[in-house]
Amino acid sequence: MLELAIMIEGQNGLDWTRWQRIARAVEDLGFAGLYRSDHYTNANPPDLDSLECWVSLTWLATNTQRIEFGPLVTPMSFRHPTMIARMASAVDDLSGGRLTLGLGAGWQEREHANYGFDLLDLRRRFQRFEEGVQIITHLLTRDVPLIFDGEFYHVKDAVLLPRPKRRIPILIGGNGEKRTLPLVARYASEWNATFQTPENFARLNTLLDELLSENDGEPRLVRRSMMTGCVFGRDDADVQHKASARKRTVVELRERGIIVGAAPQVVEQLGRLADAGVQRVMLQWLDLDDIDGLEALARNVLPQFKS
Repeated sequence: MLELAIMIEGQNGLDWTRWQRIARAVEDLGFAGLYRSDHYTNANPPDLDSLECWVSLTWLATNTQRIEFGPLVTPMSFRHPTMIARMASAVDDLSGGRLTLGLGAGWQEREHANYGFDLLDLRRRFQRFEEGVQIITHLLTRDVPLIFDGEFYHVKDAVLLPRPKRRIPILIGGNGEKRTLPLVARYASEWNATFQTPENFARLNTLLDELLSENDGEPRLVRRSMMTGCVFGRDDADVQHKASARKRTVVELRERGIIVGAAPQVVEQLGRLADAGVQRVMLQWLDLDDIDGLEALARNVLPQFKS
């Protein structure tokens, strides 16, 4: 059964009032989870309010009881892997075991340039990312101290105390066939695709199955999720208005993998994703003040995916 969650862009005007209101709505309305980006700022001006990701997740851990949550995704390019492991362990324990640790290599050039971080070229960026994932995996899952001497990270007798109370699931996000999916097959317990049509998701899903088999893995043990845009309207006129605001037609938006429509069309598109192998969809909710829209989405779409 397909699960529906909400994803927000934390650098797009998020402050404490909006975060608290959205979190309580997602919890009360019955969505499976709440996820958010981890950025300093937007890829293009203007700069807006940007509530720090891990501080906000710490609040979420103690102010919700049911929903799963996590970053989509935390960049290794400006967060050290040992600190990521420490934060993830603490926040997961605080929440009673509801965190999914989303990890990424980093991509947004503007925030790295503005705040003094080296994004690196693509090859070295993913090499750094893999080293970081190796360190995080060891610290979260093994008791023995870690000695690691890589190109980008060097640790000696590193240990994580207190030990995590459970094995925290690691999510790796992205669609890349040459770099991302092989890393998912080696290290992740969840793959999160972004903005894919059902047809292309199914193709990538099959490729991941093949990679897992090559690694002696079981495809069913890696959860398959997708983060994608959502243009939800109460009726066709509302949908057309919101699509026009994005300077795209409804057809163009759907071709980009975005869920677009009133409730019947949204249910149909989500059903096609479920048939393609998606187990959880994180719907990108860009209007941080549109709680009424979230309520309408929950009322008219969620019941179609309840067992």
